[in-house]
Amino acid sequence: MNIQIFGTKKCNDTKKAERFFKERGIKYQFIDMKEKGMSKGELTSVAQTNGGIENMLDPSTKDKDTLALIKYIADEDNT
Repeated sequence: MNIQIFGTKKCNDTKKAERFFKERGIKYQFIDMKEKGMSKGELTSVAQTNGGIENMLDPSTKDKDTLALIKYIADEDNT
């Protein structure tokens, strides 16, 4: 199994995930979203694993414009 952590260096959740795997001696790959981002194929794979893009979005986010844009782009890709 290939474990990938998508996050940023300053994100506390990312740090927690890295610490979890390090403490257990589990190899993982860290992808810094600010430096590299995620390819369309990676996003599709992650979305499928999580039951769709909707399950990856926080509907209570304060940034409603970005949320609407992501949903719009996802809908465009599915048609």
